[in-house]
Amino acid sequence: MANVIFKNASRVYTPGAKPAVSELNLTVNDGEFLVLVGPSGCGKSTTLRMLAGLEPVDGGSIFIGDRDITGVAPKDRDIAMVFQNYALYPHMTVAANMGFALQIAGVAKDEIRRRVQDAAKLLDLEEYLERKPKALSGGQRQRVAMGRAIVREPQVFLMDEPLSNLDAKLRVQTRTQIAALQRRLGVTTVYVTHDQVEAMTMGDRVAVLKDGFLQQVDTPRNLYENPANAFVAGFIGSPAMNLLEGTVTDGGVVIGGFKVPVEKGTNGSKIIVGMRPEHMDMSSQGIEVKVNLVEELGSDAYVHGTIADASAKDITVRIASNSGVKLGDKIFVKPNRVLVFDSDAEGRRLN
Repeated sequence: MANVIFKNASRVYTPGAKPAVSELNLTVNDGEFLVLVGPSGCGKSTTLRMLAGLEPVDGGSIFIGDRDITGVAPKDRDIAMVFQNYALYPHMTVAANMGFALQIAGVAKDEIRRRVQDAAKLLDLEEYLERKPKALSGGQRQRVAMGRAIVREPQVFLMDEPLSNLDAKLRVQTRTQIAALQRRLGVTTVYVTHDQVEAMTMGDRVAVLKDGFLQQVDTPRNLYENPANAFVAGFIGSPAMNLLEGTVTDGGVVIGGFKVPVEKGTNGSKIIVGMRPEHMDMSSQGIEVKVNLVEELGSDAYVHGTIADASAKDITVRIASNSGVKLGDKIFVKPNRVLVFDSDAEGRRLN
C-alpha cells in the first residue's frame, strides 16, 4: 500500500490555453478512499488520468509512495483502474475476464485461479465464474470489473465514475458495496464522480474541483458544515444551500423584508448570505416567501419558493410534512444558522 502525492501537477491540452488541471497539490493518505468531485469540465477525470499515466503531466510531479511516477509508463505504476463502461471481453467467461491481466503478466495458472477465487468470494461472484458478460446484470458486470482490479493486488485503485451506467436503486446498493469493500481491502483509492451525494456517502475525504483548481479537501461532514467558499457551499448538499447576495447595513442584510443578522462584513459591503434549507424555521415573522412547490418526502417536505422582494430570488426551505403549507401560500422563515461569503470572484468564507 502507498500514499499518492500531487505536487503542483498541471495539465494543459492546448499551449497558451487555460489549464485543465492547474498546479494541483493534493495528498491521498495510505489506505484512504478519496473522492474527486465537481461539475463537468472541472478537471477531475483529467486528474485521475494523469495519475494513471493516460494523460501527460505538463508541470509538477506525481508520487506513489516515495516513487516519482510522473514519467513512468501506465503498466509500471502498480495501479488498477475501474472504468465507467466495464470494458469486459464479451467472448470470455467471468473468470477469464478477471484473470486476463495476470495471464498477460505471466503469473502462474494456480496463482491466477487462487486470486480469481478469492476475489469472486469477496464480491459474491462465485456462482457466475463460468458465465459470459451478456448473461450478467449491470451490477454484476460492475463487480466483475472490480474483481479484475482486485486480483492485480495493486498499490492504488482508480475508479472513473464506475456507477454512472447503473439505475438509481442499483447505484445506491453498489456504492455501499464498493465503500465497504475498499475498507476491507485497505487499498488507497481515488474515485471520480460528478454526483456530490455519491461523494459524500463514500469518501473518507472529498476533494472539490472547479475549473481545474482545487477548492477544498476535507471530510464530508466538514465540507458540509464549513465550506471554504461560496462554490463549495452551493455544490455540496442536496438540495443546495441558498446563496443570496445583499449589502450589509447596521450588522445585517435585508432579505424578503427581514434583516438577517450577520457578524462579518462592513457597512456598505456586498456579501453572500448562505442558508441551508434545514437551517430555517417557519415563524410569524421573517423572510417572506411565496410557495411555488411543496415537495413531499414523507418524514419532512421541501418548500420551493420565491422571496417576496425586488430580487425575487428562489429559495428552498425544509419544513415538517404536517405543516399544511400548499402551493400559492405565503410563509415567513427565520434562519437559525447563517454563513457569510465575500461576493468577489473567489467567494471565500468570511465567518
